[in-house]
Amino acid sequence: MSTETASATIAGTPMTTHQTPRESGAQASAARWSLAVLRLATGFIFLWAFLDKTFGLGFSTPAARSWLNGGTPSQGFLNSPAVVGPFKPFFAAIASPTTDVLFMLGMLAIGLAVMLGIGLRISAVAGTVIMIFMYLAEWSFGANAASTNPVVDYHIIYALSLIVIATLSAGDTLGFGRAWKKLPLVSAHRWLL
Repeated sequence: MSTETASATIAGTPMTTHQTPRESGAQASAARWSLAVLRLATGFIFLWAFLDKTFGLGFSTPAARSWLNGGTPSQGFLNSPAVVGPFKPFFAAIASPTTDVLFMLGMLAIGLAVMLGIGLRISAVAGTVIMIFMYLAEWSFGANAASTNPVVDYHIIYALSLIVIATLSAGDTLGFGRAWKKLPLVSAHRWLL
């Protein structure tokens, strides 16, 4: 094998003959920190949705429509003009106090878990399901679509971010991922990673 095609792995990052070990290590470190920042930002999106809808902080939810003041977070969305397309009857049919509770608990659990760097696999699955439902509810295909891109909108980007975060163990940097993985319950049930 010639030195031009030789490669090694340092800190999980492939190192070609054009990289010194120091450059490769710096890239791996930068990648880990970038993933940690992505994880914290993504987790905060979910946590903020819970906080704003619970307390009516005035961003997407005014105080008068907060969950604490009798607002209906998922029902309000599922019965709104934002829900269009062929699945509108389905989403209207599932709008209930139960979906309010499930949606809000999902936002809280996903937000906290992702920000803490624990339970990233289950958070990725749950968050992706919620994002796909919201994507389908807003139906970005057709003349009345609110989205500027019929294929990839922010729901898809959030879902992909959750998947990348979980796949690459982004909770290990600036999070409790390493400690979480060592817990006996998590070691015995890998889906809790």
